[in-house]
Amino acid sequence: MFQSQNLSLQQVLAPQLQQSLLILQAPLLELRNLVQQEMETNPVLEELAEATEEELKISESAPADDSFKEEFDQLAKLDDEWRDYMAQSNNFSGRSKEEEDKRQFFFDSIATQETLQQHLIAQLNQTALNAEDRKTAELIIGNIDDNGFLQTTPEEMAMNTGIAQEDFEVMLTLIQSFHPPGVGARDLRDCLLIQLKREGRQSSIEYRIISDHMEDLGKRRFPEIARRIGISAEQVQKYANSIAQLDPRPGAIFAEAPQNYVLPDVTVEKVQDEYQVILNGEQIPHLRISNTYKDIMSQEGNGGEVKDYIRDKIRSGKFLIKSIHQRQQTISNIAHQIVDRQREFLDHGPAQLKPMTMVQIAEAVGVHETTVSRAISGKYISTPQGVFEMKYFFTPGYQTASGESVSNTSVKGAIQELVKSESGSAPLSDKEIVEILGERGIPIARRTVAKYRTELNILPSNMRRKY
Repeated sequence: MFQSQNLSLQQVLAPQLQQSLLILQAPLLELRNLVQQEMETNPVLEELAEATEEELKISESAPADDSFKEEFDQLAKLDDEWRDYMAQSNNFSGRSKEEEDKRQFFFDSIATQETLQQHLIAQLNQTALNAEDRKTAELIIGNIDDNGFLQTTPEEMAMNTGIAQEDFEVMLTLIQSFHPPGVGARDLRDCLLIQLKREGRQSSIEYRIISDHMEDLGKRRFPEIARRIGISAEQVQKYANSIAQLDPRPGAIFAEAPQNYVLPDVTVEKVQDEYQVILNGEQIPHLRISNTYKDIMSQEGNGGEVKDYIRDKIRSGKFLIKSIHQRQQTISNIAHQIVDRQREFLDHGPAQLKPMTMVQIAEAVGVHETTVSRAISGKYISTPQGVFEMKYFFTPGYQTASGESVSNTSVKGAIQELVKSESGSAPLSDKEIVEILGERGIPIARRTVAKYRTELNILPSNMRRKY
């Protein structure tokens, strides 16, 4: 049975159809790259250099024929089944090497920001050092992670390289004087102490708390620290607030993912109290089949091989154009559903986000759920409330006592607001949050509150207490 499924799916998932799925799933900038690659390999395709407004309107609104739409949607479902089957197969090797190379080329072409290591080497280059010291310093920098912490010790580096431990100690002290403050520390305690030293605060109470009571500080046991130092818990709270201004991950500003420009596929604008959905098609080359090659096909003198080659390229080109039209139409249909169902969000913001699932939208649009999943993957929508990933709008929710639907995102927002307005000396427990939400008609379990609180990076109540 599995062998038969393997063969039938292999026949269905032809390269052109796989390409149509890739086009559906690709974000706008990646799609532009894919289309340009196709234009380089298919001579019959040409771009409309200066398409008229009417041509663009026809190009963007022209739906693919029903049979293509049905085949396109069926493919998404079959491809999911294919992946499920192959995931259990021992000989599954993922994408082909050619596909991986194309994909990697695209990501490699994205400009990246300066890394922490490059930043440290640049400062090292401005320091007068002999060749041996420079080599030692470079070895240390190579062992500093993206957060700015040294992942080994001078003793271990000395054992592994034969360079004297004292030399590593001297170069480490040099690197710890570099920007950002705290870089080259062995752990968090070391990192915070280095930052205070750089500010000349070695004699401060903050320095003493970090140096001698780091574990109690991490667990916010302020009364215990106060008893040992001989000050009040309120004073410890003040010093802890001061320590919180230090940077616990000095290298993180360099370790962040490249800040690539987000280009929304869809823009939603309010015009005379109505929301309009506008597809961003400017980044996608507007294609057509070249008339030159159509003429060659009609000429009698050309041989069969030439005509077969051109016929194949024309068929391939038409399929590409249909796939792009189908992609745009699918995204447009989903965006219209989002606008229709999330009117209150568009008017008032995230607190009014309604529960919405892919199954609901798939039924409304008339496609398979996997098609919706691919269509929103990596896509952004610009709204009056800001730019959001399209998947942001797909969230399950709760039915309130009054029969109203509330999304998980709205519930998280309610928890965040409750914590923000709580008394610092008596923070709300998870049980109390459950009771307050219950009074508002939102039935929620205590473990769910704990889960949402963790996702929101909110500490437990005993660690939120202020003295």
